[in-house]
Amino acid sequence: MVESWIVIGAVTFFIALGSFFITPRDVKWFALLTRPQWLIFEPLIPFIWTIIFVCGAASANIVWQKNPGSAITCLLMGLYLLLEIITVAYIPLMLRLRSLDVGEKIGLAGLIFSVVLAVCVFPISWIAALLLVPYLLWSPIGTYTTDELRQLNPEDA
Repeated sequence: MVESWIVIGAVTFFIALGSFFITPRDVKWFALLTRPQWLIFEPLIPFIWTIIFVCGAASANIVWQKNPGSAITCLLMGLYLLLEIITVAYIPLMLRLRSLDVGEKIGLAGLIFSVVLAVCVFPISWIAALLLVPYLLWSPIGTYTTDELRQLNPEDA
């Protein structure tokens, strides 16, 4: 029997690889956008998201361990999966479509789903809910940053 943390970690890893569907042309467009002066932490963003994904996978594993295979647990695993897919879709879709508006909407959807997930998980495990706090804190920052980019680059909104 394969351990749940291995399955959850593998699923998290392989979905995160979806962000590599970016072409150099798409990255060049994003690199040329005007950025807010306060955006000094941009090089840290990949590390921040790595921590968020690890915390999310740990949260999912705790929820799974509480009641493995139950209908509620399977629905929650679906919510975790949907949240990760939304999160990973942000960069490729925004860059491929060259639309900051799309990026902002995806970021807002991620924020809403993370709140729903945290509320659903809290009665099962407050620790699992606590592990979602990095997402809950960072997602509004990312969405706000995308909104600022949209305002500074109206031709790319």
